[in-house]
Amino acid sequence: MISNLAVIDSSAKIGKDVTIGPFTVIGPRVEIGDGCVIGPHVVLKGPTIMGKNNHIYQFASIGEDTQDKKYSGEETYLYIGDNNVFREGCTVHRGTEQGGGVTRIGNDNLFMVDTHVAHDCIIGNHVIFANGASIAGHVRVDDYANLGGFAGVHQFCNIGAYSFVAGASVVLKDTLPFVTVSGHPAETHGLNTVGLTRREFSSEVINTLKQAYKIIFRSNATVSEALEKLNVLVENCKEVSLMRDFLQQSTRGIVR
Repeated sequence: MISNLAVIDSSAKIGKDVTIGPFTVIGPRVEIGDGCVIGPHVVLKGPTIMGKNNHIYQFASIGEDTQDKKYSGEETYLYIGDNNVFREGCTVHRGTEQGGGVTRIGNDNLFMVDTHVAHDCIIGNHVIFANGASIAGHVRVDDYANLGGFAGVHQFCNIGAYSFVAGASVVLKDTLPFVTVSGHPAETHGLNTVGLTRREFSSEVINTLKQAYKIIFRSNATVSEALEKLNVLVENCKEVSLMRDFLQQSTRGIVR
């Protein structure tokens, strides 16, 4: 199912049962895994290595050179896992030498219309970018995070697992796992209880995470004092360790 109107470089590697639509351009050093569907009018540029069963819709540009002005044509990479969906107008750029040379996307992610993943970003699994959501360079987005429509994330920020960034928010610091942030600039607005319920977290776990949230955001504890209290909660609720470790490792500070 490869259109005669597609332009495919001779060095590209195409897996089994791949569909490629008309007027799509597959550049050199692109690898497409089995079962992928590449729509019409798509541009794929390498070095890009893509896993199985990904679906790229029309007018997406995947694996293009970074927009970072320090980039001078050096070899950098984009790695994409399995079962990802890139909707119309989505753009994903390869890495830079200064940032490690790699942009990496995991599995089972959804990138809606006109979303953007910049250079050297690391995306986990089961992440959702709603229409127009964009992240700058060197951003990490952990598993099951959800970015609302037209949300923007500043470079070098980290978005924690199971967090929710509300639509049109501007994130300038790290977003702790399990929390909801909103605003311009973003502020915390409680635990992401809707997302946690949908992911079938037990009421016991959610209640303990609420305790952890209060320790971090609603008490006068210093970071070191908060970490000590979180260590106690971790003994009976391993999920709290995500919040504790994220807080301990944050270098930009967290959205509050």
